[in-house]
Amino acid sequence: MNRTVSDAYAAVEAARNSSRPTGLDYISNVFTSFLELHGDRGSGDDPSLVGGLARLDGCPVTVLAVEKGHTARQRQARNFGSVHPEGYRKALRLMRQAQKFRRPVVCFVDTAGAGCGLADEQHGIGQAIAENLKELAGLSVPVISVIIGEGGSGGALGLALADQVWMLEGAYYSVISPEGCAQILWKDPKKVSEAAVCLHLTADDALALGVTDRIIQEKDIGKKPFFDRLRESLSEELQKLGQDPDLLAKRYARFRRF
Repeated sequence: MNRTVSDAYAAVEAARNSSRPTGLDYISNVFTSFLELHGDRGSGDDPSLVGGLARLDGCPVTVLAVEKGHTARQRQARNFGSVHPEGYRKALRLMRQAQKFRRPVVCFVDTAGAGCGLADEQHGIGQAIAENLKELAGLSVPVISVIIGEGGSGGALGLALADQVWMLEGAYYSVISPEGCAQILWKDPKKVSEAAVCLHLTADDALALGVTDRIIQEKDIGKKPFFDRLRESLSEELQKLGQDPDLLAKRYARFRRF
């Protein structure tokens, strides 16, 4: 789909709106009996990545969600949704646990990118994301990832190598932020809107390219009917995926097509 400058960058601005539901909002409204689990069993816990056990229509699942927070103080405490190596290793631990106990995995992605500070590099952020990709590629349980806001670079992909990748219509999914792209291509931050168009980052673009599988309409977003529709869709799709004997082969083929 051809996108105008205003359309493309409007999606980026919508995805970054602090009033959008965050990962914890989805967990509390879509699932029941959520039990949060902490720590990577190595170096610490990362509050920007929330994970644990829950029930979806009575069925046990493992839930992983990037959490940004709503207020300035919350966002600072959650590192603005930029996950540290400890967060990805926590996710890895919970994915392996899901495999052991045969629980499907549902991920909610909302990050401009992985943590990029000196400590993140020192603690192995690249290796942590790579380990997640390797694990997701081999999980024999169904995996669905939903991009609920920002889907930036490897930080998003570390939770999105899934059987099904869904996007909210106001989300974006991109190899780099428009700001980063504008700086690299034109050395001009004023070109950010043009960069957004070049990146084909909107939900419509991603669906047309085959990068994602479904667009979630944002009618009544944040309200009970919205969450109920998402819950029903997730439950239905996980049941289908759980009955597929060729799950791993199809997941492999899906990403090889890219």
